[in-house]
Amino acid sequence: MTIRKITKNDKHIYTEMARDFYSSPAVLENIPEENILHSFDLFLEGTPYGDAFIFEEDGNILGYGVLAYTHSQEAGGRVVWIEEIYVKAEYRGRGLGSEFLEFVKESIPARRYRLETEPENERAAALYRRHGFEHFEYVNYKLDR
Repeated sequence: MTIRKITKNDKHIYTEMARDFYSSPAVLENIPEENILHSFDLFLEGTPYGDAFIFEEDGNILGYGVLAYTHSQEAGGRVVWIEEIYVKAEYRGRGLGSEFLEFVKESIPARRYRLETEPENERAAALYRRHGFEHFEYVNYKLDR
Protein backbone atom coordinates (compact mmCIF):
# COMPACT_ATOMS: atom_id res chain seq x y z
CA MET A 1 0.00 0.00 0.00
CA THR A 2 1.10 3.55 -0.75
CA ILE A 3 0.22 6.36 1.63
CA ARG A 4 0.31 9.78 0.00
CA LYS A 5 -0.95 13.28 0.69
CA ILE A 6 -4.32 14.11 -0.78
CA THR A 7 -4.45 15.82 -4.19
CA LYS A 8 -7.12 17.79 -6.07
CA ASN A 9 -7.90 14.66 -8.11
CA ASP A 10 -9.04 12.92 -4.91
CA LYS A 11 -11.92 15.30 -4.18
CA HIS A 12 -14.78 13.08 -5.33
CA ILE A 13 -13.50 9.84 -3.76
CA TYR A 14 -12.39 11.59 -0.55
CA THR A 15 -15.76 13.27 0.00
CA GLU A 16 -17.54 10.00 -0.76
CA MET A 17 -15.43 8.12 1.80
CA ALA A 18 -15.77 10.90 4.40
CA ARG A 19 -19.56 10.87 4.02
CA ASP A 20 -19.50 7.10 4.57
CA PHE A 21 -17.25 7.49 7.63
CA TYR A 22 -19.50 10.14 9.19
CA SER A 23 -22.65 8.11 8.63
CA SER A 24 -21.13 5.03 10.29
CA PRO A 25 -21.29 3.86 13.92
CA ALA A 26 -17.61 4.89 14.24
CA VAL A 27 -18.71 8.44 15.05
CA LEU A 28 -21.28 10.00 17.37
CA GLU A 29 -22.91 12.19 14.76
CA ASN A 30 -22.88 13.08 11.11
CA ILE A 31 -21.33 16.37 10.00
CA PRO A 32 -22.41 18.88 7.36
CA GLU A 33 -21.09 18.29 3.84
CA GLU A 34 -19.57 21.78 3.90
CA ASN A 35 -17.22 20.70 6.72
CA ILE A 36 -15.83 17.90 4.55
CA LEU A 37 -15.41 20.20 1.54
CA HIS A 38 -13.83 22.99 3.61
CA SER A 39 -11.36 20.56 5.18
CA PHE A 40 -10.48 19.15 1.77
CA ASP A 41 -9.73 22.67 0.48
CA LEU A 42 -7.57 23.43 3.53
CA PHE A 43 -5.58 20.22 3.08
CA LEU A 44 -4.95 21.11 -0.57
CA GLU A 45 -3.90 24.69 0.23
CA GLY A 46 -1.63 23.48 3.00
CA THR A 47 -2.39 24.23 6.61
CA PRO A 48 -0.20 23.97 9.71
CA TYR A 49 -3.16 22.40 11.52
CA GLY A 50 -3.44 19.09 9.72
CA ASP A 51 -2.98 16.77 6.78
CA ALA A 52 -5.02 14.21 4.89
CA PHE A 53 -3.61 11.07 3.29
CA ILE A 54 -4.95 8.63 0.72
CA PHE A 55 -4.30 4.88 0.93
CA GLU A 56 -3.72 3.49 -2.54
CA GLU A 57 -2.70 0.20 -4.12
CA ASP A 58 -2.42 -0.66 -7.82
CA GLY A 59 -4.43 2.44 -8.74
CA ASN A 60 -7.23 1.59 -6.30
CA ILE A 61 -8.17 3.97 -3.49
CA LEU A 62 -8.46 1.90 -0.31
CA GLY A 63 -9.17 4.59 2.27
CA TYR A 64 -7.84 7.72 3.91
CA GLY A 65 -6.44 9.15 7.13
CA VAL A 66 -6.73 12.62 8.64
CA LEU A 67 -4.32 14.14 11.16
CA ALA A 68 -4.58 17.32 13.25
CA TYR A 69 -1.61 19.04 14.88
CA THR A 70 -1.48 20.85 18.20
CA HIS A 71 1.05 21.79 20.86
CA SER A 72 0.83 20.50 24.42
CA GLN A 73 2.72 21.91 27.34
CA GLU A 74 1.82 18.74 29.24
CA ALA A 75 3.39 16.54 26.56
CA GLY A 76 6.30 18.92 26.04
CA GLY A 77 5.73 19.64 22.37
CA ARG A 78 3.84 18.68 19.25
CA VAL A 79 0.80 16.43 19.47
CA VAL A 80 -0.51 14.56 16.45
CA TRP A 81 -4.20 13.75 16.67
CA ILE A 82 -5.15 10.84 14.47
CA GLU A 83 -8.58 12.23 13.68
CA GLU A 84 -9.84 9.69 11.16
CA ILE A 85 -8.81 6.35 9.75
CA TYR A 86 -11.20 5.11 7.10
CA VAL A 87 -10.85 1.93 5.05
CA LYS A 88 -13.42 0.99 2.42
CA ALA A 89 -15.46 -2.05 3.45
CA GLU A 90 -13.99 -4.34 0.80
CA TYR A 91 -10.44 -3.69 2.05
CA ARG A 92 -11.02 -3.99 5.81
CA GLY A 93 -9.21 -6.68 7.76
CA ARG A 94 -6.03 -6.38 5.68
CA GLY A 95 -4.01 -4.39 8.23
CA LEU A 96 -4.32 -1.02 6.49
CA GLY A 97 -5.12 0.78 9.74
CA SER A 98 -1.96 -0.70 11.25
CA GLU A 99 0.06 0.44 8.25
CA PHE A 100 -1.25 3.97 8.60
CA LEU A 101 -0.51 4.08 12.34
CA GLU A 102 3.05 2.89 11.70
CA PHE A 103 3.42 5.45 8.91
CA VAL A 104 2.31 8.23 11.25
CA LYS A 105 4.59 7.17 14.12
CA GLU A 106 7.60 6.82 11.80
CA SER A 107 7.03 9.81 9.48
CA ILE A 108 5.37 12.52 11.55
CA PRO A 109 7.47 13.46 14.57
CA ALA A 110 5.63 14.32 17.77
CA ARG A 111 5.93 14.12 21.53
CA ARG A 112 2.51 12.51 21.77
CA TYR A 113 0.03 10.80 19.47
CA ARG A 114 -3.66 10.91 20.36
CA LEU A 115 -6.81 9.38 19.00
CA GLU A 116 -10.27 8.52 20.15
CA THR A 117 -12.97 6.01 19.39
CA GLU A 118 -16.52 5.25 20.37
CA PRO A 119 -16.69 2.83 23.33
CA GLU A 120 -18.56 0.29 21.18
CA ASN A 121 -15.79 0.20 18.57
CA GLU A 122 -13.81 -2.61 20.19
CA ARG A 123 -12.07 -3.52 16.93
CA ALA A 124 -10.55 -0.05 16.68
CA ALA A 125 -9.66 0.00 20.40
CA ALA A 126 -7.86 -3.33 20.05
CA LEU A 127 -5.91 -1.99 17.07
CA TYR A 128 -4.84 1.09 19.03
CA ARG A 129 -3.75 -0.97 22.04
CA ARG A 130 -1.66 -3.23 19.75
CA HIS A 131 0.14 -0.10 18.58
CA GLY A 132 1.03 1.02 22.09
CA PHE A 133 -1.77 3.49 22.74
CA GLU A 134 -3.03 3.46 26.29
CA HIS A 135 -6.60 4.17 27.33
CA PHE A 136 -6.98 7.65 28.78
CA GLU A 137 -9.54 7.93 31.60
CA TYR A 138 -10.66 11.31 30.49
CA VAL A 139 -13.82 13.38 30.32
CA ASN A 140 -14.05 15.52 27.19
CA TYR A 141 -16.10 18.63 26.68
CA LYS A 142 -16.76 20.61 23.53
CA LEU A 143 -18.17 23.96 22.54
CA ASP A 144 -19.09 24.29 18.87
CA ARG A 145 -19.46 27.71 17.28
